[in-house]
Amino acid sequence: MIVSTKGRYALRVMIDLAEHQAERYVPLKEVAERQEISEKYLENILKVLVQNGFLEGLRGKGGGYRLTRTPDQYTVAEILLLTEGSLAPVSCLVPGAPACERMPNCRTYTMWKGLLWKDHPCRPRRTRSGGE
Repeated sequence: MIVSTKGRYALRVMIDLAEHQAERYVPLKEVAERQEISEKYLENILKVLVQNGFLEGLRGKGGGYRLTRTPDQYTVAEILLLTEGSLAPVSCLVPGAPACERMPNCRTYTMWKGLLWKDHPCRPRRTRSGGE
């Protein structure tokens, strides 16, 4: 899987905000300058992150964006899943994909499934209910 520009920039923005928030809202312009991303493109990424509860925004004087959780409570996987839609290396592992007719005899399914998260640093953390 190749991560899109949107996914890469979302990760950069989240790291930037984690490094610079210091109990204040960080203006879009500051993030855009530090990350060398156009403000227009960054607005679209921030909108998605706000709508999904990763960030909160404040308009007006003293406004900007900040994380809704502490930085250690975010994972690379959840940010990329939000921006990319899926991290699956093959279509049969995309959540909600129709079952493949070859699945019962597929010699590579287990390999692909294991490759998706096995020992991967971006692996989603387990929830309290035990799911991923």
